[in-house]
Amino acid sequence: MKGLFVTVEGPDGAGKTTQLKLLAQELEMAGIEVVLTREPGGTEIGDHIRSLILDPAFAKMADMTEILLYAASRAQHVNELILPALDEGKVVLCDRFVDASVAYQGYGLGFPVETIEQVNAHATGGLVPDRTYLFDLTVEDAKKRMHARGALDRIEQRDDTFRQRVYDGFMAIAADEPARVRRIDANREVEEIAEELRTDLLAFMKKRRDDDEDGNRDRSR
Repeated sequence: MKGLFVTVEGPDGAGKTTQLKLLAQELEMAGIEVVLTREPGGTEIGDHIRSLILDPAFAKMADMTEILLYAASRAQHVNELILPALDEGKVVLCDRFVDASVAYQGYGLGFPVETIEQVNAHATGGLVPDRTYLFDLTVEDAKKRMHARGALDRIEQRDDTFRQRVYDGFMAIAADEPARVRRIDANREVEEIAEELRTDLLAFMKKRRDDDEDGNRDRSR
């Protein structure tokens, strides 16, 4: 069976990381091989790049430097970890991917979305998630959660105007790709969100298996 690439997206503070860990546990209990990873990072090289991107000491980082650093981390991530896992038939659960760059560096920083997409098409070789869960949380609610966690990184320290543009970017992505992106109301209890993710993903996987079996039968006729 071919692997499945699943990503979670949304504003900082939306609870993505917690939910991704819970989803990984559910799949593993069902006997499904899972690789849990994140961006930027996911590899030794990517983690070093992550430290550069998020360090508040680098306030002078140029916007294009930020864009290219994210893409560089992603290129290593895809080639070293994601593609090999997919080739082995595993489910890859990734905290952020290209959608985050489109929202944060495209909409947030005001760079042409086409530029972000072109840079990342080279970085990923055109890899697109099979399923994406977009955690929908207002700018105000996300801000409260971030401050409750403690110190903010370089990206999190940006102002509410930036965060609103990022939020609008994520909503635009969801509207443009409804077949891939499922919006998740993140302002609910952890257990309720986890159940929605589990139910939807298992149903998505079943449909894909059924479609693959139908295709194989058609080719064998």
